[in-house]
Amino acid sequence: MVFPANNFNNNNNNLTLHSSIPSSGKVIPASAWKVVAILSSIATMVMYAETMLVPAIPDLIKDFNIPYSTSSWILTTYLITAAVMTPIAGKLSDMYGKKKILLIIMVFYTVGVSIAGFSSNIEFMLIARGFQGVGLSMFPIAFSIVRAQFPRQKMAIGQGIITSMYGGGAVIGLLIGGIIIQQYSWHSTFFTLIPIAIALLFVIWRFIHVEEGVEQTRKREREQKRERETDPIEKKQF
Repeated sequence: MVFPANNFNNNNNNLTLHSSIPSSGKVIPASAWKVVAILSSIATMVMYAETMLVPAIPDLIKDFNIPYSTSSWILTTYLITAAVMTPIAGKLSDMYGKKKILLIIMVFYTVGVSIAGFSSNIEFMLIARGFQGVGLSMFPIAFSIVRAQFPRQKMAIGQGIITSMYGGGAVIGLLIGGIIIQQYSWHSTFFTLIPIAIALLFVIWRFIHVEEGVEQTRKREREQKRERETDPIEKKQF
């Protein structure tokens, strides 16, 4: 008669353990897919803007009347600015909010694209490339936004989708950028980016809500766990 009682208690314990595991953490909310679609569009746009410059380099050298050694700074300025601004942008996003800093960075990027389209000399082009380099620092923030929206078990899916857009944007930039340069001019490649950047700026402001999603659930779970750990200690003291 004792053994069935033990088995009954063990079964109750197992049911309690299984019921305490949150099942919602494995479900990807619809808002997370919306965020991934927006951030993937940004990744595609940025890579398109970079690879479209590759077929434009000979025209830039000719129009600006610069040597090949100087033309390398068109890409170098962009990369150096991005390397400097990435940790700074990450710190600012922790201090003032991811969405706010992401919007500011997108404004810098849009300004840089506009300046590049109207550049008539290498100096203005390098300034524009510096602004665009600031835009590249948005991707660590984008990954952290995805991390906040996706459940822990599915986080790699969202980040993988955004990363895959790098290759897609590079292919689009080489194909469409080459056609635009051949039919029109290298200025037109930047002009095509201006409305896209402005549209994405509005979409981020309107549809991305960082405070929503799984991050708040995790925070609440951590607070509840902390309360459960502190309650027995307080009871023992009294």
